[in-house]
Amino acid sequence: MKFKAEIDVMPLEALLDPQGKAVSNSMKNLGLSEISGVRIGKHITLEVEADSREVANTKVDEACRKLLSNEIMEGYSFSLVEA
Repeated sequence: MKFKAEIDVMPLEALLDPQGKAVSNSMKNLGLSEISGVRIGKHITLEVEADSREVANTKVDEACRKLLSNEIMEGYSFSLVEA
């Protein structure tokens, strides 16, 4: 079976997000002072071939932990749908 994973990798809440802070500060210059607390991360999509949803879930989680995120600085979440 083929599955599609949608993965979001975001900086941990406890850490400063310099890119998000710069965008937040720029919102005021654009007349959008109501917008604040911007945090910027990555969105990744991938396909995985697996015998079951459980196996696909395990493989995507492993890819996130080993390659797609830095667990010291980032957290991740993902969803799987059958492709």
